[in-house]
Amino acid sequence: MAPLRSCRRPGRDPRPRPGPARAVARDAQGLRRLRGPGRRRQAAARLHHPAATDGERSRSAEGLHRRHGWGRRRPGLGRARIPPLAAQGPAVSGGVHVLHGLKLSYFTGKLEAYLRVKGVPFRFVEMDTADFRACARATGIAQMPQLETPDGGWLTDTTAIISRFEDAGAGPRLRPIAPAAAFISLLLEDAFDEWLWRPALYYRWAFVEDARLMSRQIARTLLRDVPGPLWLRDLAIRARQRREFLARDGVTRETAPAIERLYGEVLSVLEPVLASRPFLLGPRPCEADFGLFGSMFRHFASDPTPGALIRETAPAVLAWTARLWSIGPHDLSGAADIVEAPADLDPLLALVARDHLPELTGHLNAVLAGQDVACFQACGVAWRVPASPYRAECLLALRRAFAALPDEARSDVATRLGVGVKTLEGDLPSLPERRPGRPRNRHLRA
Repeated sequence: MAPLRSCRRPGRDPRPRPGPARAVARDAQGLRRLRGPGRRRQAAARLHHPAATDGERSRSAEGLHRRHGWGRRRPGLGRARIPPLAAQGPAVSGGVHVLHGLKLSYFTGKLEAYLRVKGVPFRFVEMDTADFRACARATGIAQMPQLETPDGGWLTDTTAIISRFEDAGAGPRLRPIAPAAAFISLLLEDAFDEWLWRPALYYRWAFVEDARLMSRQIARTLLRDVPGPLWLRDLAIRARQRREFLARDGVTRETAPAIERLYGEVLSVLEPVLASRPFLLGPRPCEADFGLFGSMFRHFASDPTPGALIRETAPAVLAWTARLWSIGPHDLSGAADIVEAPADLDPLLALVARDHLPELTGHLNAVLAGQDVACFQACGVAWRVPASPYRAECLLALRRAFAALPDEARSDVATRLGVGVKTLEGDLPSLPERRPGRPRNRHLRA
């Protein structure tokens, strides 16, 4: 497909401005100014929690672009990683699990789809700020989703949770049998978790229609226990999300068009794959499908701007999201196990090697050097973003999994990744110890 075009006014600062929220104050501090100290101050502080949502309509999308210089709306469109922190609580057990999250959340959607396909009984609890803090105290990680086991344990980090269930061996197998295919599935899961995070959040918060719709939903759900009028909660969370996921995540006048191109590239690569078979690697889903599902189902297929694009340009990808959401374990009783990663995935692997692996390397180098900013080249542009120990650990986990492959499987993966395999053949240094203290957010920023 043709790249998404961008129309930017020269000389304008593309970073999101607080807009109306500035009159109230940035983020939740407005609640403290308008409503005074004491209980209101405590309530306002809740809005500072990292968030709440993995991600998370003005009359048209052009409004934000005229104001900030990002791409215009097109005419006619209205973890192989298992970080140590993930192993909270006892092993996976029978009974009913409790899934704490939000229905618009990237990673909540990923895990909810997995539990449905796997046939794991669970009860969904929509988080408010009190539940968000309670879960963070239980696991030491302030993120969503969090999974409470029937025997009182806690599991966090969706990649580690899925791996834990697959290791337990119950229910339909949702992991490839062949070692090379299993590694490619995990590599794609990691890429979809971390690489597509930025475009998913960009499309949610850089366009006026999308941002107003989603901030109102967060204000009504996650922030429902925060005292204060709905409009104030709405403005506060919108300002917070746009600052966190646009300005702080490297979205500028130069990088915004690259993010839009990436979304178009991913759709164009996925469309023929998912038009030819039910799931990414074959007749049943695997870790790669669930990693992709988080961004596609809860962001790209649901939010107004990217949703219009996927409907027009990638109907097979859209149909795949509905297919994965609708199946259960009984639907897979006759599906063959996955024994290979088909060759038509190579263009997708090339994109991963071009963009995702260099970003992980940039984060690892920055963390090892004790730097606060990670620098790397991806999508044809230079990036400067806050260094993430979480993403550094993602790369180390991939390296460990790659090194553990049998020789033949490792050679197969190396051939398919080309020069990108050098990133996976690197050293396995120890990351600096993190300071103990309050719960960390999903990127492990202390």
